This record gives sequence, C-alpha cells and structure tokens, in this order.
Amino acid sequence: MPERRIEVPRGVGVRAAHVASGQQPLAQPRDAATVVLVRPGTEGLEVLMLARARAMDFAPGAHVFPGGSVDEQDASVPWEGPAPEGLGVPDERARALVSAAIRETFEESGVLLCGTSDTEERRVLLAGEISFGEMLARHGLALHADSLTPWARWVTPEAAPRRFDTWFFVAEMPAGQVADASAESDSVEWMRPCDALDGARAGRLTLLPPTAVTLAQVGGYADVPAVLAARREITPLMPTVDVEDGQTWLRMPAGTEYPL
Repeated sequence: MPERRIEVPRGVGVRAAHVASGQQPLAQPRDAATVVLVRPGTEGLEVLMLARARAMDFAPGAHVFPGGSVDEQDASVPWEGPAPEGLGVPDERARALVSAAIRETFEESGVLLCGTSDTEERRVLLAGEISFGEMLARHGLALHADSLTPWARWVTPEAAPRRFDTWFFVAEMPAGQVADASAESDSVEWMRPCDALDGARAGRLTLLPPTAVTLAQVGGYADVPAVLAARREITPLMPTVDVEDGQTWLRMPAGTEYPL
C-alpha cells in the first residue's frame, strides 16, 4: 500500500500545535454534501469534474465534484417516503444532506437529479429569487431516499481554520441533461477516474485528498451499474496532521489508500 501521508505547508503544523495547546480555537465542521456524477463513456466509466474558479477562497483551481454546504432550508424541501438510510444520522439531518447534495449539483452544474433541468429555474435559484424547496414544489417534484447512493464521509482535519463534515454520494447522470459551469467554476469536464488521477500525478490538475481517494475507489468498478449497486459502510474519515523532523504531513485515516 502506498504511503498514507502527504506533505503540506509548515504553517498547517503550526496551527495544529496551537489548536492542540488551546492557543487557537478548534473550528467546528459544517455539514456539507457532494455528488460523484457518473456515466458510461466510450472508453469506460466517466465522472463529472468541475475546475473551481481561481478567485474562490476555498480550493481555488482544484478539480472537484459538485457540492457544498447544507443550509437551513435544506431540511424543509418536499420529500416522499422514508428518510435515507445508512448515513448514521437522524432522519431530518439525512434528508437535509440529500437535499443539499441535489441542490448544489443543480446550482454548480445545471444537472437536476430529481426532474428535468430548467435553465431559467437555475438562474432564479442562483439569484436568490426562489428557494430550492419552492422550485421543487412549483414543478410538483419531491426528493426520495434512492435519489442518491451514499459513498463516504470525510471530515476536515482539526488543524484547518475552515472545516466541513462532508458526505459523498454517487448518482448516474440523467439522460438528456447537459452539465455546464457556474460562477464558482471555470469549466466542467467528463473524465475517466484514471485520467484525472494521472493528470494530478503529472501536475496538470489539483485534487484534494478525499477527491483523489474517491476517484480511485469509483474507478475500481467495471461500469455505472456496479458503482450504483455498491453498498458501503459510512463512517467518518478524518486525516490528521503530523510534524516530523521539521516537515508537516497530512496522514490519511488508517486503511485508506492514497492513490497519488
């Protein structure tokens, strides 16, 4: 198994020491959700990657999956049937996570996983003229437990000043829809997981550690049906920060293979 740690700037280690000693407060992670959109390609399974705008405060220029933070209104969208299972959280929180994942995917890529995509509805949603729940209700749409397949849960290290508790989901790209960029991304691109990882190894693109691990995992399946049929145990995975001989390392959780 490859070394499960990544060298990071020394300042991360300094902050980790300050947090451990109580000199700086421990930031509480905010709930977030992200979606790995998959589709069959001519040379195998492909995933949708967004190149984050370089003006963004968080992960500028990185290639990511669509997603973002849960907001207060995500708990009150139209819903059908039981709450999602397997997330290890109360029903209301589970519904909010799925809602945030689907809403953020629509906002960031224009792909709507619970109905037909509408360019004008996306515009008014991004402009804050309507809430996601109001948009769904206007079209008679509702979310349900099998909208997404749970995949993983990653928590930002304690040393970080801005932290997220992020649930990863997978979903098949709906037929007839087309992904495009938003103000938060410079481009969207369908890529084979192996090509994205090779691009990161060659320095052509940047991947956050959870993104790289997820790409390697998804790329290990033969096709889209196999990915969607996967049933994984969802437990929190949180890297830690170590300082050894003047170097600062991000150490991956035990049993997690880092592919870069």
